Amino acid sequence: MNTFTAGAAHIALIGIGATALMDAWLLLLQRLGVPTLNFAMIGRWVGHWRRGTWKHDAIAKAAPVRGERALGWFVHYASGISFAGLLAGIAGMDWVHNPTLLPALCVGIATVAAPWLVMQPAMGAGIASSRTPAPAKNRLRSLANHSIFGLGLYLAAVVIVWISR
Repeated sequence: MNTFTAGAAHIALIGIGATALMDAWLLLLQRLGVPTLNFAMIGRWVGHWRRGTWKHDAIAKAAPVRGERALGWFVHYASGISFAGLLAGIAGMDWVHNPTLLPALCVGIATVAAPWLVMQPAMGAGIASSRTPAPAKNRLRSLANHSIFGLGLYLAAVVIVWISR
């Protein structure tokens, strides 16, 4: 395996691991009765792009899209891998082989910009959940979720380095 392929595989595994930790966190929240994102709604949103619709007043009221749950999960994990690539691009490939917490946590927290500034407005929730019944609570929840993702970037990298030695 060449260096590029090995690096890309390493980054993909970090993104998958971080996303899986975030999913475990979301599952815990669900079990505690805290509402979490239904990934089918992400799939519905993305599925409507091919029809030329980017923005919705309320994504839950939009017409369902065939395979939306699977599409939503795919987009969720593809985003996690992309954000791991962003981290490697910012911190360098040396970070991938010698991970430290601060860059991972900073990138993880920064990724909250994606839902706040892109997804939520496009799905009808407004910028940073401003059109929801409890914007502050939703913002804090998103920030916590993405902080967990940042922690996951670090932990996944540490585990992968440990396994590969």
